[in-house]
Amino acid sequence: MKLSEELVWRGFNAETTIKDFKQLDERESKKFYFGADPSADSLTIGNLAALMMCACFVRHGYEPTLLAGGATGQIGDPKENGERDLKTIEEVEHNKACIAKQMAKIISADGAADTKDDGRTDNDNYELRMVDNYDWFKDISYLSFLREVGKAFSMTQLLDRKFIQNRIGEGGSGISYAEFSYTLIQGYDFLHLYREYGIDLQLCGADQYGNCSSGIHLIRRLENAEADVWSTPLVIDPVTGRKFGKSEGNAIWLASSDNGSGNFTPVFDFYQFWVNQPDESVEYLLKIYTVYDKETIEGILAEHAKAPEKRVAQKALARGATEVVHGKSSAKAAETLTELLFGGKEASTLTPTEIESVALLLPVVQNEDGINVVDALVESGLVASKNEAKKMISGNAISINGEKVTDENYVITSLSILKRGKNKFALVK
Repeated sequence: MKLSEELVWRGFNAETTIKDFKQLDERESKKFYFGADPSADSLTIGNLAALMMCACFVRHGYEPTLLAGGATGQIGDPKENGERDLKTIEEVEHNKACIAKQMAKIISADGAADTKDDGRTDNDNYELRMVDNYDWFKDISYLSFLREVGKAFSMTQLLDRKFIQNRIGEGGSGISYAEFSYTLIQGYDFLHLYREYGIDLQLCGADQYGNCSSGIHLIRRLENAEADVWSTPLVIDPVTGRKFGKSEGNAIWLASSDNGSGNFTPVFDFYQFWVNQPDESVEYLLKIYTVYDKETIEGILAEHAKAPEKRVAQKALARGATEVVHGKSSAKAAETLTELLFGGKEASTLTPTEIESVALLLPVVQNEDGINVVDALVESGLVASKNEAKKMISGNAISINGEKVTDENYVITSLSILKRGKNKFALVK
């Protein structure tokens, strides 16, 4: 399947300047850039969808440049409904470092780019370039920027932008000069990368298409050259109609541990999010969030249709998405733990390798000569005190290997899964 065909099949096509999609297959310059602002210290699965589109380009031989917006992050991408709170410089720097690592991991040969041992020769030696727009903006004076960039745009052109109209129109919240200028800053990024590296294609989410077009305008105006933008739709939950992203209050983060602000989703919870997707959504999500090819996905869906209650497609989705973000070993561990907690697998059947992998996902309590259940609950962090542990036991909220525990003097003597309530677990080994 050619790039143009795969992009359409996976649903990675929204607004674009490219009229004939087949041009992507034979494009002379196979370079692109994609940028993300450090508005948080982790990306979400909304951002992941756009990165999966980028990986698709890499698998077809394109050279990637990923931009972490150290400069644009100091202003903030304008929202439809109001001003963003400015981040401190320290916050921007911290967030930038965190998301840069996530982007680089996903667009790697053993991540979503999936170029390692894929049988192609045109994508084996690509170099991932990471850039930060603060590196060039820190040396540009205000007057220089106005003379070169500001003079290239008319106010009429900028005021016609949809988000500007929403902000300054009737009932709008207004807009600061800083956020009004954001599109010029992002446009200059494209111009700079065109000049420095010959990059003439920017990839983005559909909500960024307007800002990206500013770069096309600058390249045409100042370099007398042509450039393109390719965007992918925002991911909308087919059942709820809500988009996948932090602004909706339902964020699934790519970070598996806390980077300092609480924006993380543990690997097991990440895996469970995908396992719990409804049948109506699973085909759509398989195409976006996994690197499985068309034949593989069609096979998964055919098998799923024979016995939907087995949730074959959801399990494949969970495995594929978790492998992309957290790696194959973490995905396997989450799969094993799911079977252990919900699939009838017994702890006593775990191999030493499986035990060690599960131990990466759960709090671990060491059990050398037997440990009292109350002590195990406290040591694991499932409860804050012995008194709380005893209350939980008397309230039938504690189980060991699927069996309720009612005796606070119970001693755990073997490999066990300790459970509090519905979704808090620890491993006793």
